[in-house]
Amino acid sequence: MKKRTLVAIIVTIAIVIVDQIIKIAVKTNFRLHETIEVFPWFRLSFVENEGMAYGMDFIGTLFLTVFRIVAIGLFIFLLVKCVKQQKPVGFIICLAMIIAGALGNVIDNCLYGLIFSESTPFEVSHFTSFDSGSGAFLEGKVVDMFYFPLFTWPESIPLVGGRVFFSAIFNFADAAITCGVIAMLLFYSRSLFSSDKNSDKSETKTEEKIETN
Repeated sequence: MKKRTLVAIIVTIAIVIVDQIIKIAVKTNFRLHETIEVFPWFRLSFVENEGMAYGMDFIGTLFLTVFRIVAIGLFIFLLVKCVKQQKPVGFIICLAMIIAGALGNVIDNCLYGLIFSESTPFEVSHFTSFDSGSGAFLEGKVVDMFYFPLFTWPESIPLVGGRVFFSAIFNFADAAITCGVIAMLLFYSRSLFSSDKNSDKSETKTEEKIETN
């Protein structure tokens, strides 16, 4: 139990720290919509959004922030319960990744409007005195920067012709949530959908065999 608790704490803190370091570096060095091509298939492109992961924007910032905070609380409750039930360590890591990703974006919503000046296409944002920034508490914008235009669909293909295959711009927190969910569904579906301790033990033994090999 102590091992699982420690792993969950370390994973959560590590993801939040890395996420915030990247976001602050981009926000204080890039102008809004500024793009740097790292590789033809990978660019750093600074955008801000008020909505959900991957730039989706169809819910108000305040409502979404409150929803995220409630969701984080529920996931933490689930994480504590799973630690007590001694679910597989990998499953605990997946939950911690989801919590950390959501927490990383909540930090943007809660604090960035208070401590940063407004980002514009003409001026780089900078730190301000607390509560003297561009927005109010719970209404800050989420910073996104990772853009992977892997390829463009041929013009001959209906509906998607001429469009970039993956046009979403996202951040490290979004990636942590997505990877956590996918890994959970692929490798720990029994732990997710079943309370059977035997299935949890079998997954734990599988983990131990993988680590041994």
